[in-house]
Amino acid sequence: MSAGTTYILTWVLLWALLVSVCVFAFRRGGAPERLGAGLILGLALVTAAGDLFAYANGLRQHQAFLVGRLMLEGALAMGFLLLAVRYASLWLGGAMLFQAIQFSLQAFYFVTGRAHDTLYVTVNNIDFFGILACLTAGTLAASRRRRAAETQVNSPLPGTI
Repeated sequence: MSAGTTYILTWVLLWALLVSVCVFAFRRGGAPERLGAGLILGLALVTAAGDLFAYANGLRQHQAFLVGRLMLEGALAMGFLLLAVRYASLWLGGAMLFQAIQFSLQAFYFVTGRAHDTLYVTVNNIDFFGILACLTAGTLAASRRRRAAETQVNSPLPGTI
């Protein structure tokens, strides 16, 4: 398999994973999971649109493009921080740490002026997978809590003593 085919296949699989995790979070998660999924999906869509625009216009390594990407990563990190402060959820702490790695990766490549190479793609994809794993874990935990609460509410009253 050629490098281009591998790249396209990885890209399609990560988008399928992103959409399925976000749909799962919207359907089964609580408020923090829905907001987190919205942040992740929104950033991914804006980044994809920016990538398509930059690729079409030959601006892939242009400074304004790289600064914009760095600002988007910082905005997502700030969004996770605000959600973590508001909801104090363990998955948000993990997502914040992964997003800090993502922001550091963007900053490193921006400051050093390195082209996005195989190392960048690998770390970027693994880190993004970690963020999605945190969102999935948070959604599963919220779903379990909600089911346990529903079971508690719907259970018959204990017999009188």
